[in-house]
Amino acid sequence: MADPACPQNAPYPLDLAAGDYWWCACGLSARQPFCDGSHKGGEFLPTKFTLTAPERKWLCGCKRSAAAPFCDGTHKSLPAGSAV
Repeated sequence: MADPACPQNAPYPLDLAAGDYWWCACGLSARQPFCDGSHKGGEFLPTKFTLTAPERKWLCGCKRSAAAPFCDGTHKSLPAGSAV
């Protein structure tokens, strides 16, 4: 399996309303960090998550977090300039 694209080497800090969200796992979406369907035909699928109340979340921007869709700090260990 290839690595997903890395849109940025930092998380996306977002204040989100309650509801369902689809986090982009392929890194190709133009609506980062959310899915816009760019993964179609590829090996990565978006990750659905649900919030039951408004909340501040740090969504993974490097697409390599073991806690996806949430940031776990993995971006800090990536080589400089690895974002596309």
